[in-house]
Amino acid sequence: MTLESVRPQAPVEPRVPLLAAGGVPVLGHGWKLARDPLGFLSRLRDDGDVVRLKLGPKTVYAVTTPELTGALALSPDYKIGGPLWESLESLLGKQGVATSNGPLHRRQRRAIQPAFRLEAVPAYGPIMAEEAQRLVERWRSGRTIDVMAESFRVAVRVAARCLMRGSYMDERSDRVCAALATLFSGMYQRMVVPLGPLYRLPLPANREFNRALADLHLLIDEIVAARRASSQKPDDLLTALLEAKDENGEPIGEQEIHDQVVAIVTAGSETVGSMVMSLLQVLTDHPDHADKIRDEVKSVVGERPVSFGDVRKLTHTANVIVETMRLRPAVWILTRRAVADTELGGYHIPAGADVVYSPYAIQRDPRSYERHAQFDPDRWLPGRAKEVPKYAMSPFGVGNRKCPGDHFSMAELTLILATVASAYRFEQVPGSDPSPRIGITLRPRRLLLRALPR
Repeated sequence: MTLESVRPQAPVEPRVPLLAAGGVPVLGHGWKLARDPLGFLSRLRDDGDVVRLKLGPKTVYAVTTPELTGALALSPDYKIGGPLWESLESLLGKQGVATSNGPLHRRQRRAIQPAFRLEAVPAYGPIMAEEAQRLVERWRSGRTIDVMAESFRVAVRVAARCLMRGSYMDERSDRVCAALATLFSGMYQRMVVPLGPLYRLPLPANREFNRALADLHLLIDEIVAARRASSQKPDDLLTALLEAKDENGEPIGEQEIHDQVVAIVTAGSETVGSMVMSLLQVLTDHPDHADKIRDEVKSVVGERPVSFGDVRKLTHTANVIVETMRLRPAVWILTRRAVADTELGGYHIPAGADVVYSPYAIQRDPRSYERHAQFDPDRWLPGRAKEVPKYAMSPFGVGNRKCPGDHFSMAELTLILATVASAYRFEQVPGSDPSPRIGITLRPRRLLLRALPR
């Protein structure tokens, strides 16, 4: 035995991530992120597992591997924060489950979880199926379908009728959709180019943003007031919030109720609506899979309407949804904030630093997926799905920030997709632009379709 073999090894110092190329004064890499965000974030994998970016005056750390995104999401060293969440706070507030941290987040999650537990979802099935059938009936006119309007309308109605039961949402759904469309576009700009004072100037775009924000908050106050005035207590999420208690056993405050309802409406419309748009584009682009869905529905359901009890048997339909989520995820970018000096994958992350990663880039990584750019729902068959690396496909997130509505959303999307695919074929009409529209969520820019009865 030599002296060298027993000498204590010096600890390995964490590395400083390389700075990505192409930054410019003032804006840093923000101009690249604004110009081609999907391509820019996808190409960062070639620069390393963790890469430094400059967004305006801020240094941001980008994570590019499934393993490290999983470690980031599960680590107590990081909390909800960063440019994405700062831009969302103007909409979601600071007291809702989407933006809160620590004990407040844990209490809020416990309060809403019963409405989303697996055994609670079947009760929502008839409403989901009814709204899907309404789409089919409305499209029988043969008129050109504005897919964005239709997708967000059905998403808002399902969320409202299931989670905030009452007719008072019917007349407000169009206003909610219009407000959210304006807000999510504006918040994306505030995320990639965080020049705060400029967004307070009385410019036309800023005034439009502020009007939409005020209208949405007014709508939420109207919804809560209508429920209180009705004296009704249906078994839904809004009732749970109105009866929730804080850590001292007192009713939670009005602002927290307001922020929670905003989160419900937003999550139940923006992400699901974006996915419905992408699914209708998939039916148009891949008629062979549309035919397979129709055949599957016919073999499982027969001639009757699709119901919640059929959902688990519609395996190809579910695989089409998962593959669409992989290639066209509604949530394409996420951020976290380091609560203390730490390291990630051997790289130093300073306290207070923002960390960003892209589910879009992770889920299209050729190191994780064979034929990564190909639309292949069969890759989610049991024998092949196990080949996908852990955290390379996490459409609803992981850990304590995992979306509580994952089962709810999958059931809703399955019923909608199965219903419309078994009733229609789709063709794109002039004026469509199916290229990605980059906002807080990802969806086709403009999709105009004609529904052809089968």
